[in-house]
Amino acid sequence: MRFNVVKNTVLLFVLGMISCGNFFKEKTEDESMISNIEIEESTLKNQAPQIIVGANQTEAYLPLLRGKRIGIVANQTSVIFKNLAPSTKSENLKYTHLVDSLIALKLSVKTVFAPEHGFRGTADAGEHIKDGIDTKTGVPIVSLYGDNKKPKPEQLKNIDIMIFDIQDVGARFYTYISSLHYVMEACAEAKIPVLIFDRPNPNGHYIDGPVLEMEHKSFVGMHPIPVVHGMTIGEYAKMINGENWLKNSIQCELKIIAIKNYSHQMSYSLPIKPSPNLPNDKSINLYASLCFFEGTNVSVGRGTNTQFQVFGSPFLDKNTFNYTFTPKPNEGAKQPLYQDKICYGMNLEDAKNLKSINLNWLISAYKNTKNKTDFFNAFFTKLAGTKKLQQQIETGVTETLIKASWQQDLETFKRNRQTYLIYK
Repeated sequence: MRFNVVKNTVLLFVLGMISCGNFFKEKTEDESMISNIEIEESTLKNQAPQIIVGANQTEAYLPLLRGKRIGIVANQTSVIFKNLAPSTKSENLKYTHLVDSLIALKLSVKTVFAPEHGFRGTADAGEHIKDGIDTKTGVPIVSLYGDNKKPKPEQLKNIDIMIFDIQDVGARFYTYISSLHYVMEACAEAKIPVLIFDRPNPNGHYIDGPVLEMEHKSFVGMHPIPVVHGMTIGEYAKMINGENWLKNSIQCELKIIAIKNYSHQMSYSLPIKPSPNLPNDKSINLYASLCFFEGTNVSVGRGTNTQFQVFGSPFLDKNTFNYTFTPKPNEGAKQPLYQDKICYGMNLEDAKNLKSINLNWLISAYKNTKNKTDFFNAFFTKLAGTKKLQQQIETGVTETLIKASWQQDLETFKRNRQTYLIYK
């Protein structure tokens, strides 16, 4: 279900005068812009209401922020939309960044905490992110990637409330949920409440993959969940608390601004790419299946314009895999795997949207590589969360039988997951 632009509009930021009394004395240009954000409402018969993300529901959270010293875990996706059904064309996309918006409203934003890829979302996967100052707002930025995955007590000492507003893609190895864990843990220890602005999960329509075995815990998999978990950030935060996954079973005080008019079976097109190498809906849909290749000697198209929509390597059989690409340095891949080398593989841009993980591409690549002993690397087990998947592929187990081996653990997870769901 896609959400169409509708005609009737209502003002979102009337609350600036209603709930703040004389809070605004003189409006700057930015404040006027914020206070005149309009939301689209459906009033046409048989037309579905618009999805309203947590960040757009200012009336629900501004009263919680006034007079507080605020920390924000944010990146380029942390925005307030002016139009709830924005065009996928970036030039027509209208929004304001959450940090800019809160500062324009004279709220006390003390620190921005940036996850993998940085505050503006331009760093390579795995690239070390440095602390610094946001040039637009002057707010200090603290990296939550590299050696400082968990906020330190001294980084939280002047914060009364922490906002977490990051667009996730619903895969266990996408590290934003690992950052969520560490932020919740640090805030629980410091007795700082966490306010989550929830956003839809573009892969929320299915659950699949091996459940992580805790002996293989890492930053690309911290909890005993399947690869595709079917939960939003808000639901996942509830599960972290409820399953006592924080250190010493400490509990984080949570407040979730839930998405309006959303269910897990809805299709949701991300208006802003969540990271440099997930440029469009197709890459996001294929991500959970193709990311396994990151633990092999096969490229997933980093250094091309079709990241996570193609796969290939110089070592795959060119007769079986007749699509070719040559990686070059680009945004998000300054030194891509197989730079300037021809890779033989498959183009999946026209593949049907997945409702389960596809292992056949991985199995076929293994069967048709020149040197099987160099196909897998140590990172594969961290991505899979188990050693069994590699063993199954190496011994020729079919996709059907591999998936059958997951089912008992998946059923257990699905039962546990029900407790924490906010949306149908």
